[in-house]
Amino acid sequence: MGRSLVLNATDEPLCVVPSRRAVVLVLKAKAEIVQANGEAYHSEKLRLPVPSVVRLTYFVKVPYRARATLSRRAVFIRDGFECQYCGAAAENVDHVVPRSRGGQHVWENVVACCRRCNSNKENRSPAEVGLKLRRIPRAPKGTHFLVVSSGKPDPTWEPYLEVLS
Repeated sequence: MGRSLVLNATDEPLCVVPSRRAVVLVLKAKAEIVQANGEAYHSEKLRLPVPSVVRLTYFVKVPYRARATLSRRAVFIRDGFECQYCGAAAENVDHVVPRSRGGQHVWENVVACCRRCNSNKENRSPAEVGLKLRRIPRAPKGTHFLVVSSGKPDPTWEPYLEVLS
């Protein structure tokens, strides 16, 4: 089953829904199709393209935008599934400042890491082991992490999602 990106009336991404839910929004005139994926839903008297992106016809006020939830999967996605010390395929998450030394479990202290680097680093700081971070870990900003829970984003969504810096 396909997924659709739902945009506010101001083209701000709100959420990702199943394509069937997006079709219902279109049929109830609550949304309009911005981009279709080439397939179609058929009924006896109607043929409707399967939406990839829909825009609501009315503005929805979003009073509070929560910070992206820190999870293993989200860290891997943020770091591109690469070890932040050597660039190999990541298999673990690592606390840059170990928790036993006062490091917190926050975005700015957690990186994706391969098994080799993680076991070499153990309970020490990267400098003590001679490792250097390839990129400084930061909390994700913008709407890119809106799609973390739904997996890999559809390529047609890219113009509507902010790019991570």
